[in-house]
Amino acid sequence: MKKSLQQRLAILSDAAKYDASCASSGTVRRDSVKSGGLGSTEGAGICHAYAPDGRCISLLKILLTNFCIFDCAYCINRSSSNVERARFTPEEVVWLTLEFYRRNYIEGLFLSSGIIRSPDHTMGEMVRVARDLRTVHGFRGYIHLKSIPDAAPELIEEAGLYADRLSLNIELPTDAGIGRFAPEKRPDGIRRAMGELRRKIEAADDPTLQTKRRKRFVPGGQSTQMIVGADGADDATILRTSARLYGSYGLKRVYYSAFSPIPDASRALPLIKPPLVREHRLYQADWLYRFYGFGVDEITGATGGMLDLDMDPKLAWALANRDAFPVDVNRAARERLLRVPGLGTKTVEAILSSRRFRRLRLEDLARLGVSLRKVRAFIEAEGWTPRRLADRADLKTLFSPRPEQLSLL
Repeated sequence: MKKSLQQRLAILSDAAKYDASCASSGTVRRDSVKSGGLGSTEGAGICHAYAPDGRCISLLKILLTNFCIFDCAYCINRSSSNVERARFTPEEVVWLTLEFYRRNYIEGLFLSSGIIRSPDHTMGEMVRVARDLRTVHGFRGYIHLKSIPDAAPELIEEAGLYADRLSLNIELPTDAGIGRFAPEKRPDGIRRAMGELRRKIEAADDPTLQTKRRKRFVPGGQSTQMIVGADGADDATILRTSARLYGSYGLKRVYYSAFSPIPDASRALPLIKPPLVREHRLYQADWLYRFYGFGVDEITGATGGMLDLDMDPKLAWALANRDAFPVDVNRAARERLLRVPGLGTKTVEAILSSRRFRRLRLEDLARLGVSLRKVRAFIEAEGWTPRRLADRADLKTLFSPRPEQLSLL
């Protein structure tokens, strides 16, 4: 019996929830009100992705199909799985996207798929969806396609002409893990596809000699996803892999997805999913080595390769390196200020700008939006020097004081 469109939408939207590489940050702003056509990457709105400036983008997040010729042990849609199967035609995905947009449910589309027939066939159908939305219907909203690494390079290149972001998922942090749990996938092929995509993005970013204009090609860049907790890799291994991916392929984001146990799973897979806070700590550590000048070994070295689940990695590093504090907010270089728990990149820039005109006191930092509760144990300011603390337990208490202790600070 053929399933209705509504039934297939329920199946394929639920199947898409396992893909974490869904975010609309990094693309250019487009609005059909200003330029004609349909859709927008601006405004707020079913999958919610957040841009760096805080905008919420609602995306229709679905699979083209959950049929798959691969049998990856960790995947709910593997060929040997007993899940209910469904499939959309490209025309149906186009229609759903436009109808959801017209009802103001979404501003964009995230499209992934199981692999049917061949990587080229699957990628060709996904490209067809994006091409028809852009060229036939004038859709100017956000489009994120999960590319098939083994597809022909010309198909991935065509996808880049219509999509805002492409993702090529590495899936697991080690080649050994991929070989064990996804033997049909080739890690070297995935990395080669990432490298080719990076070269095309960089080539498109160079202005032409005649018009001085840049070619529109994947303005939101490329991303990938790693599953956490399926293959036994520790946090240090995961972070080193993501650091190599950022450096080698110019990725915009590496997404971390905590493994979720699936029905009829392989005995080699864990029966219990890792704590969700582990995923959160990995994102925090990812931010530290990308924007705060930390090294991966600095973040994980003192914890035996695993991040402390009870505190954020920046605070854990500070407590393990108490000789680096206090930091004088009126004298310290930007690099040292970025290592103070409670100070973000924007706050540090504000401190550097403000201290040119006067020596900063705690109340000045409070006016800049700094949480004094978080930073006062780690800084010196005009009129303020933290008391000497005997051990780590006392420092943790000062960092997170109870209400009755506030008067002591």
